Order: sequence, then structure tokens, then C-alpha cells
Amino acid sequence: SLSSVGRAPQWSACRRARSAFGLPPGALNYLTALGVARLRRELDDAQRAASADTGRITELEHILSSATVVEVPTKSTRSVAFGTAVTVRDSAGELQTYRVVGVNELHLYENAVSWISPLGRALLAAELDSKVALQEGAPGRVVRIENAFPVAA
Repeated sequence: SLSSVGRAPQWSACRRARSAFGLPPGALNYLTALGVARLRRELDDAQRAASADTGRITELEHILSSATVVEVPTKSTRSVAFGTAVTVRDSAGELQTYRVVGVNELHLYENAVSWISPLGRALLAAELDSKVALQEGAPGRVVRIENAFPVAA
């Protein structure tokens, strides 16, 4: 578990080949405790299935054995943290909510973004009411951080 709630260390920005799990070489496999629980259930279900997918079972075993669980804040914070949902407002007033999670949790949540993606890194560096330039969507899209809150499930 990380010493600072929700904070993930910086990794080198140089371009390197990614692992089969989407992580750059040497990057830790950060996951929320809820993500680990969901992946364990997925593994249990896969192992009990009549036609077990051995490739997926092996992949899930590797993901879980390499996981570094990050403690997620339990109360609203003034900044965006790993595992929290963050709502942003664009210049047209449109609201969008993202959930910043680990690479291996992306399929578990709607509107999930990886902490190592450009969008995830931009959000993790943000404080409430600050403006952030996002690289996804229209070039130069600037949004205001409206809310950051823990997600129970």
C-alpha cells in the first residue's frame, strides 16, 4: 500500500514497449481493493466454469499476484486521487465523470481511465475548481474539476 492515500509515483515518460497487461516495463500494477475483489471473483468463476479459459485464468492469476493495492480515500477530498470518481465541466457546460483506476480495472467500471494514461495523469494532478487541459477529445480541451469523490462500489 502506498504511504500517501491515492498517490502513485511518477514513472519515466520515455516510450517503451508495454507488457501484455498494458503497463510499461517496471511500472507497478496499481489496483483498488474493490478491483482486486472483482478480479478474484472473475478468477473464481473462470476456474469453476465447465469450459475453463486457461489463458484468462493464467492472466488473472498474474494480474492478482503482481497487484499493488492502493488505499482509496473514504471521504471527499480537495484533489483527485487514485480510485476516486472525478466530475469535470467543459466550456460548453457539459459534465463528464471519470473513475481513475489501474490498467487491469478498466473493464470493470464505466468511464474508467487508467492512472498512467494522459487523461488519468492530468486528472490525478488536479485540485477541485482548477482547470485542466485534457489530451483526449478536441485539441486544447480545457475542463474545470467540479468534484472528486470516493466510490463505494
